[in-house]
Amino acid sequence: MASKPGILTDWPWTRLGSFKYVVLAPWVVQSIYNFTTKDENERDLSNFLIFPFLLSRMLHNQIWISLSRYKTAKGKNRIVDKSIEFEQVDRERSWDDQIIFNGTLFYLGNLTLKGAACLPMWRTDGIIITMLLHVGVVEFLYYWLHRALHHHYLYSRYHSHHHSSIVTEPITSVVHPFAEHISYFALFAIPLLTTVLTRTGSVASFAGYVTFIDLMNNLGHCNFELIPKSFFSIFPPLKYLMYTPSYHSLHHTQFRTNYSLFMPLYDYVYGTMDKSTDTLYETSLQRPQESPDAVHLTHLTTPESIYHLRLGFASLASKPHTSKWYLWLMWPVTFWSMMITRAYGKTFVVERNTFKNIKLQTWAIPKYSIQYFMQWQRESINSLIEQAIIEADQRGVKGDELNRNGELFIRKNPQLKVKVVDGSSLAVAVVLNSIPKGTIQVMVRGNLSKVAHSVVSALCQRGIKVATSRENEYTRLKARLETEVQNNLFLSKSYSAQKIWLVGDGLSEEEQKKAAKGTIFIPFSQFPPKRTRKDCFYYDTPAMLAPKYLENLDSCENWLPRRVMSAWRVAGIVHALEGWNVNECGNFMEIICTNESSVLKYYCVKVYNGYEDPTTEKLSPMPIRTIFFPIWLFHTVVARGRFSLPAPAVPYNRHDTSKFTKAYTREDRRLRAGHLQVRVQV
Repeated sequence: MASKPGILTDWPWTRLGSFKYVVLAPWVVQSIYNFTTKDENERDLSNFLIFPFLLSRMLHNQIWISLSRYKTAKGKNRIVDKSIEFEQVDRERSWDDQIIFNGTLFYLGNLTLKGAACLPMWRTDGIIITMLLHVGVVEFLYYWLHRALHHHYLYSRYHSHHHSSIVTEPITSVVHPFAEHISYFALFAIPLLTTVLTRTGSVASFAGYVTFIDLMNNLGHCNFELIPKSFFSIFPPLKYLMYTPSYHSLHHTQFRTNYSLFMPLYDYVYGTMDKSTDTLYETSLQRPQESPDAVHLTHLTTPESIYHLRLGFASLASKPHTSKWYLWLMWPVTFWSMMITRAYGKTFVVERNTFKNIKLQTWAIPKYSIQYFMQWQRESINSLIEQAIIEADQRGVKGDELNRNGELFIRKNPQLKVKVVDGSSLAVAVVLNSIPKGTIQVMVRGNLSKVAHSVVSALCQRGIKVATSRENEYTRLKARLETEVQNNLFLSKSYSAQKIWLVGDGLSEEEQKKAAKGTIFIPFSQFPPKRTRKDCFYYDTPAMLAPKYLENLDSCENWLPRRVMSAWRVAGIVHALEGWNVNECGNFMEIICTNESSVLKYYCVKVYNGYEDPTTEKLSPMPIRTIFFPIWLFHTVVARGRFSLPAPAVPYNRHDTSKFTKAYTREDRRLRAGHLQVRVQV
């Protein structure tokens, strides 16, 4: 929104929200009806092609969005290093409004303007006229219109909305107030109306000109330099006729230079070209691919999850992952995306973040969750993970954070310098500190994992009773407990005695139905259980709130809310921050803890949990609870300002499940002094 919004700032269909596309419905229906019912000689192909053309424009823009985010995440040829946050993503969510606006005017013009209907597919003279008018008229008028928009009166009411994005994305090019778009359309319509009035218009000239505008707009705002230097070496005058991404990027960082549309000629003529244009262009071209300090290795979950990646739909990626009915209509696109990821055959970069001086990247393995359970896919998946670890090692990555235990790859490649972190220890700590105070019994259900074994061991050592309903699980858990705490683990056939359930993958709906009313389900796995009970509470998977110093966080991690990161991912960041020269993977895990009297002291950082309120049936944020770290971690992540301390609050009341409050008391330090080493065999 502009600093002082003027008249006609909002689009006419803003209140319709996601239903804004119904604005085009009458025109599309009429076009299809006329084309299918009229005789062949009476059909207007140009009218019928308007809707497919609008869809192609949306696809064109989306390709640029995905390409830009992929290239800037890798870092090669990136122009501006500043971060993109959720605020910018929300502001640019309406980038398709201009396509709806253009489509409406195309249909109106086709029906009302003489000579706009039944256009031929090709007219060479019309294409030449369009090109000449753009170079001679549109570029000149746009330059002065743009300078006028930078006058303080118009800038504060309109153009400042566009310039709110210092770091541009392709869709930034079309994010303007409604009134500004009217002026742009009037300008770009000059060649189109001229060809219509002179009867030289054609489908090729209309579609080609609009596609050219989209292409150049996206190119100028993509934030990575892709125009090779050889273009200007072969034909030097080209620098006056074609701008580059770095050229227009300077306009967004300097504001008072490089006003031209696509041709820098007028900036040269009127002396508004930025003096650093050539330097930035050459610097951006020479910029190498970025070498991160830590890599978060993840994978796709469902076929539709490709749209929720940061490289997918920005509007979906900026929200927690939920199933959308309209994504089922895109199954042809989904299928081809699956084929492309399969053919690509290696991990790809999906996101970059910065944390003070630490560079972070997220790499995705082109495999889906279901494939991890297929025996014949294991060799392929292991090969992809191993290749990713080796690539990270070659690029000098300090830590490689895995979603699965990575001991296999360490054994196969003992010469690796990169450290593999599966993040289990931090996940255990988050689960333990998510359990309400005063809890004396818990139920463990679902498939047992490394995290589950460690959580059970720690709870038993705290004196908390742990129940399991299956004999084989009871035997496995008991075999890994110390003798003096084995009595705290017991076999229970009753599901209603325990109000706290620690759950993993494989928790069925039938088992959830057996739980007592008001039961709290706390996942220890990376995937949350299906929420089938409206009278119970569901925590999110182990996660932590990201501090404000973590930058370029503009997408949600799976189903987690904004600026919330899984404990497994945070563990890799902490590993890189501390520069620990050890692997955290395989069968062994060490949880370091102490009390106040020890040399090492606990401090707390924010931990996130979510629960479903049975009265509202919505996912609500749970107030912050605390997790404790030793003094050497406090020095790094708290004293340096990387994490903030939550204020003390009233302890959790286990009898009042409608309120979850944060607490930081000495009772949280119930683990014995010194080091508690938990050895787990998986």
